[in-house]
Amino acid sequence: MDFDWDPEQRAFRATVRDFLATHLPPDWESQAHGPGSKSQSAFSKGFCGALARAGLLVPHWPRRWGGREADPWTSFILAEEMWEAGEPRGGQYMNVNWIGPTLMRFGSEAQQERYIPPMARGETIWCQGFSEPEAGSDLASLRTRAEKHGGTYRITGQKIWTSYAGDADTCFLLARTSAGKGGISVFLVPMGTPGIIVRQIPSIIGEGDIHEVFLDEVEVAADALLGAEGQAWEIARTSLSLERVGIPRFALARRMLHRAVETLKRAGRFGQGTFAQAATARAACEAARLYSYSIVDQRRHGKTTGPEASAARYATVMAERLVSEFVVEHVPEALSGGDAMLLAHHQRAIVAGIASGAAEIQLNLIATDLLKLPREPR
Repeated sequence: MDFDWDPEQRAFRATVRDFLATHLPPDWESQAHGPGSKSQSAFSKGFCGALARAGLLVPHWPRRWGGREADPWTSFILAEEMWEAGEPRGGQYMNVNWIGPTLMRFGSEAQQERYIPPMARGETIWCQGFSEPEAGSDLASLRTRAEKHGGTYRITGQKIWTSYAGDADTCFLLARTSAGKGGISVFLVPMGTPGIIVRQIPSIIGEGDIHEVFLDEVEVAADALLGAEGQAWEIARTSLSLERVGIPRFALARRMLHRAVETLKRAGRFGQGTFAQAATARAACEAARLYSYSIVDQRRHGKTTGPEASAARYATVMAERLVSEFVVEHVPEALSGGDAMLLAHHQRAIVAGIASGAAEIQLNLIATDLLKLPREPR
């Protein structure tokens, strides 16, 4: 079995690296802002616009929408290089990875024409309105409701932990249109709609990353509904499958581990007590990489991705945690401003087990759907 990249893939990776070397500012790695900060959001629009003009923002998308129908490996190579550089696309990685492809599959012609071209040009930021104060990974407990009144829906409720909401143009929102598990629907809601209030949640994970969103009788046209009423589970499963493996966080974790080790070597502090822990973290990064590659290979061959996506996601969570723990224990000065990149990775690793579905939920899915373990009797 050949695990090496072919010449075309190596050439594409080199092209992406050359682009990063040219378009990232010289002080990029010393900037300590969060991926959801206003400065990063503003930077991402210029950066992603340049990516789009170079044909590097959505190469895996259909030609109709500005891509060149490249295979899933091209998309993943692009994501690896972006994450290894600290993800300069900011919140726009969501547009590229899963919101755009989800709209291509489930959106109406009018929705596609309205929302996809700005994504392909790198001009827009979206947020994901899933979690609520009493409905995190358990979406069946969702309470935000959307009531139909003639040709409109009125949406009332609250979302929490919403990344990028402070600068997002549109929200990919889940709301209840009827009772029961099958009564949840997806709405595409412009964030400037009257009745929406966004409040930043102060936290240690970075500047402007997470928010709570309040919706008070927010009125949207009936054509804001994505798909059919009650179709949210099918749409969300598709979206989350793309998201969980479309974010190669292990690439940044691996680079930050090497960065921490080099810091220790320069200070003469990389000795016997750190070897084993560094090796364990490095092995975890490699395991996450290979597991993610197996999912990408499934997609490359047209196979439906199942619970293996949850296993790949959990492997990546563990890699990030192990690298973060290594930095906390051996390079603590980085977390007090000594190294902005190591600090940013540490902040991201804190929420690695929450974003895209809590790690505990992923373990439950692995146990029941992948390992086929029996549920404990109540």
